[in-house]
Amino acid sequence: METIVGSIILKENKILMVKESKKACYGKWAFPAGHLEKNETIAEGAKRETLEETGCKVELEKVFPVFIINTEDVNVVMIHFLANLIEEDAEYKTDEILERKWISIEEMKSMEKNEFRSYAVVKNILESIEKNEFYKADIIKEI
Repeated sequence: METIVGSIILKENKILMVKESKKACYGKWAFPAGHLEKNETIAEGAKRETLEETGCKVELEKVFPVFIINTEDVNVVMIHFLANLIEEDAEYKTDEILERKWISIEEMKSMEKNEFRSYAVVKNILESIEKNEFYKADIIKEI
């Protein structure tokens, strides 16, 4: 089972999205997220992935419902946090990401499904934002 962690940075009704450079999902928009590393907490991983992909330092505020995606090859647990932006490096660049952009929720709703790495994840996150469906971050207990 793989664990993917990341964050949703919401500012002025816009979300910071990244355009992937990996071959399998080249040119697709996604939330900043990635694999949890060995001996890393979920919170540490989400902050690290956000920093690596966006150059943004964040504080994790709430957690979204957890997604479980089962495929032929692997089962994936996805944990996304609603994050407060602490610091943004507007000039940040990385080989992992082609572009980063603040995209309004309304614009995201009008985009084509195939523009996203995982439309199902985006759709569910947007629905959670609209419903104000978040949980306290301390719901995750690491022992």
